[in-house]
Amino acid sequence: MDCKHVVLITGSSTGFGRLIAETLARHGHTVFATMRDPEGRNAINSTEIRALAKRESLPLHVLDLDVTDDASVDRAVRSTVEQAGRIDVAINNAGYGLVGLAEAVTVEQAQRIMNTNFFGSVRVNRAVLPYMRRQRSGLLMHISSGAGRVIIPSFAFYCASKFALEAYAEVLHYELSELGVESVIVEPGPFPTNLLANSPGPADSSRAEGYGSISEIRTIFADTFSKFFASEQSTKPQDVADAIAKLVNIPAGKRPLRTICGPDYGAIAINNHTAPIQAEVLRALGMPAMAKRAAAGD
Repeated sequence: MDCKHVVLITGSSTGFGRLIAETLARHGHTVFATMRDPEGRNAINSTEIRALAKRESLPLHVLDLDVTDDASVDRAVRSTVEQAGRIDVAINNAGYGLVGLAEAVTVEQAQRIMNTNFFGSVRVNRAVLPYMRRQRSGLLMHISSGAGRVIIPSFAFYCASKFALEAYAEVLHYELSELGVESVIVEPGPFPTNLLANSPGPADSSRAEGYGSISEIRTIFADTFSKFFASEQSTKPQDVADAIAKLVNIPAGKRPLRTICGPDYGAIAINNHTAPIQAEVLRALGMPAMAKRAAAGD
């Protein structure tokens, strides 16, 4: 498996994860596309990926990985290293949405989405970092969202999970800077994937009483983006996969901290505004090297 990079991607059964896996494999990287239960609930998806790999002679492999299970994550990372000899890139893509009034979302639902969208990345990073630190090289990539920088009513806990991911990934960006390991963030805007269709609603619908027309916010949100995706301005999910392939191919030390794909809804302005503020905070804390990186946005 003497290819450019050895890449592990979470949430690869469908959507962005699937496209990223296929695109990177076509670029010559050895890719381990991970998903929950590839021989059961995702049997069709895993079979399609394996068939594609065989048909196009791609270095593309399927692994079982559940980001909410420590043991599952550890097994998948060990298997990757055993098969490929190393791990160069970990792409934290697994996640889902939760759409509806914040008050109607139960604590259990809030914990569940954070366990996948945020703690899933924590588990994966903890599993791969010992190998990357030993290699003195590696890339942690976090698929966040424009909703990790601006909020969307009805998406309270999705936004919260992505805001948390942004903070965590940026801290790693600085903490790992002297070890040869990079942590970067990708912020897609709205794309026609199955995110909204696969997003559950609040479990406690009785809490919507008294909200009036705002209780229909999920429908409003869905209608708005359905019209956008049907318009000439609609985005293409492949653009995200191509942007990630470009990031992976950039030489170490040259990658930007944040990369935005698609409509940004002001996220670019927020990123540009907060970078010098973050630099000042780091400078005030006696961390001039990190402050210089923050100011440059890399």
